[in-house]
Amino acid sequence: MNLKETIREIPDFPEAGISFKDITTMLKNPVAFRYVVDEISDYFKGKNITKVVSLESRGFIVGGAVAYHLGAGFVPVRKKGKLPSETIFESYDLEYGTDIIEMHKDSLQSDDIILIHDDLLATGGTALAALNLVKQLNVKKVYFSFICDLKFIENGKKDILSQYETHTVVEY
Repeated sequence: MNLKETIREIPDFPEAGISFKDITTMLKNPVAFRYVVDEISDYFKGKNITKVVSLESRGFIVGGAVAYHLGAGFVPVRKKGKLPSETIFESYDLEYGTDIIEMHKDSLQSDDIILIHDDLLATGGTALAALNLVKQLNVKKVYFSFICDLKFIENGKKDILSQYETHTVVEY
């Protein structure tokens, strides 16, 4: 399946020079949506994933379905101030600014095997922030999953992620 045909590109969003990859067009296509969920789930079957840690907000959609298929728990990572209980947080740079993400402090255990899932890997800033959150809770092992990887964006943050087994469904 050519997923690029199902992902809409929005030029100059959210600011000039950014070509936004809009996965909502892929999500509304039942064949493409099922393909992505099955592709990621099949790749990580047998790796004993206990929790899928997924990033707000587009990461939640596929991350929740993958957690279900793997028989794993689901842990949301949200923007600052959105979670009701005690949290840990991490600041990170975006391709067009900075932000803070949080996760409940009691989300993970030291024997957890984690799959960090997000819709898109661009600079690696969000993924690295999620990794730093997970590392604060001393989990056993970490994997990464992305729907899209913007390979043309290169920087040191992405290099750090190369130390972890990572699966991407489509590359740009």
